[in-house]
Amino acid sequence: MTAFLSIVKDIILPIFFIIAIGYSLQKKFHMHVPTLAKINMFFLVPAFIFVKLYNTELSFQLFGYVLLFFIIIIIALYVLSTITARLIGLKNGEKTTFSNSSIFFNSGNYGVPVNDLVFKGDPFAMSIQVIVLTLQNILIFSYGVFSLQSAKVGKVNAIKGYLKIPVLYAMLTGILLNYFSIPLPTFVEVPVNYIANAMVGMALFTLGAQVAQIDFKAGLSKVYWSLFFRLLVGPAIALGLIFLFDIEGTFAQALFIASSMPTSVNSAIIAEEYNNYPGFAAQIVLFSTLFSSITVSIVIYLARLLF
Repeated sequence: MTAFLSIVKDIILPIFFIIAIGYSLQKKFHMHVPTLAKINMFFLVPAFIFVKLYNTELSFQLFGYVLLFFIIIIIALYVLSTITARLIGLKNGEKTTFSNSSIFFNSGNYGVPVNDLVFKGDPFAMSIQVIVLTLQNILIFSYGVFSLQSAKVGKVNAIKGYLKIPVLYAMLTGILLNYFSIPLPTFVEVPVNYIANAMVGMALFTLGAQVAQIDFKAGLSKVYWSLFFRLLVGPAIALGLIFLFDIEGTFAQALFIASSMPTSVNSAIIAEEYNNYPGFAAQIVLFSTLFSSITVSIVIYLARLLF
């Protein structure tokens, strides 16, 4: 009960506080939500990705283990969610948003605080979470963007469109400068950190603005299916892999907990940017975050009990 209350108080309530501000201001001022999405996509997110990849110290052996674990979970979730999307009769673009909601999870502004709370700042546990965060960012802003664009304009035009977004170059630059230990000049380091620090708040604010435009009476059964895959099936697959590969201790706990995070806010951001059922995506993110207060608490309890 203590872990559950701590997560609700320290993570869920602050997240929903910012979402509520975005919701209230959208209702009052009727802001142009696609413009908010562009600010995130082309200004804030590239800086955030760059800073995370540039500043993170990673063990390449540990990176390899987490990468293998991550790939298996993503493939399994993608296959299962895609089959389900067809069975429940979703349209092409809607199928993409549905499957993306299962494979993209909030490893940053939700996963990092949860990891820090559970493991009391353990650097090994946090390094695992940072690797998952890095892989998620790479997946979201490569496959995620490509899949949404290809659903609208075809694969060739999607590739051309993807090459135009700054996130790709921010990722590559951050990795290369990190690998070769190249220092940033102050006139670059200071502003890029200011911009990166604004990303989480603005992403949640944008989500609140999106939520203000949603008709919550429509299509909730599809949302519930998405929650089932992200909050229940994802951790179940992770638990099976942990037992299969005989992973133990902090490594097992951190992987299990990381797999239980709700749908990423960035999945709603890119859905808005490419106009691919943004209301559906925002509903999924909102309800996934809400219900995760229960499911993540259960996963934390099981992690401590089993490992």
